[in-house]
Amino acid sequence: MKQFRDRLSLWLDEPQRAGWTFLAPALFILGIFVILPLFYLLYLSLTTGHFTLKGVRWVGLAHYGKLLKDPDFWQVCSNTVIFTLGSVIPSVILPLGLAVLLDRALVGRGILRSLYFLPAVVSMVAVGLGWRWLFQTDGWVNQVLNLKPAIAWLNEPSWAMFILILLTVWKQLGFNMVVFLAGLQAIPQSLYEAGELDGAGAWAKFWCITLPSLRGTIVFVAIATVIFSFRGFEQVYVLTEGGPLNGTNILVYFVYEQAFSLFDFGYGAACALLLLGVVLVLLRILLAFEPSPKAIEHKE
Repeated sequence: MKQFRDRLSLWLDEPQRAGWTFLAPALFILGIFVILPLFYLLYLSLTTGHFTLKGVRWVGLAHYGKLLKDPDFWQVCSNTVIFTLGSVIPSVILPLGLAVLLDRALVGRGILRSLYFLPAVVSMVAVGLGWRWLFQTDGWVNQVLNLKPAIAWLNEPSWAMFILILLTVWKQLGFNMVVFLAGLQAIPQSLYEAGELDGAGAWAKFWCITLPSLRGTIVFVAIATVIFSFRGFEQVYVLTEGGPLNGTNILVYFVYEQAFSLFDFGYGAACALLLLGVVLVLLRILLAFEPSPKAIEHKE
């Protein structure tokens, strides 16, 4: 009891009260718009019904068992893995290379930076409609390539997934490049000068100085890209609607289909919670590669 009173007095001292007072509005908004919806999503995943004539009925973990036996769900998981790997890896490597080149460019750096960043500020729906027009069977891409027979880009599963990945990488490239540029400009030039004195070439300086110094930036970019890939709904909806033959249906679009097309809110909620769990696990793995504060202090 005494320990409880000591802790309570510690929490209620003036600095703590001031801190909680300033945090209260943000915590209230977070609770209303994030925490409560998560608990309601968990409740939905344990019930069934369309909230109309049938009402809501408690089913427990039945939806999760159904997910494990659903072949469409496993195909969607496979599509999601392909889409995520195909989007994240190029979206980290290509912007890093472009950032290194732009960091060394002396002429037109600002113009090139703006051009590369332009896709990040354009609406995905507008971009998706444009790409859908470009990659139609009689679209501009086939006309320029002059292929005979023309490739049905959006009507074949493998090509449709390729176009979907290409659009996602193009959309994310500019944002990641600007982040890498900021990280490059934070690296002290004295490190490169020391490397030159030791006889290090361009590749050695990149491998031994640039990459280790950008470790935290790379982790941040990877996390942002993973989140962007897992919430990639607009491009799927506009370009392929999950087709052809369910070949481009990914988890977030599968949740939308179950909840808002088939009105199976419980099944959709179970899939959404599974998606949330996968994202959290991936983020935890990526955060393990982030440099520790002690390593940063030692480096400084």
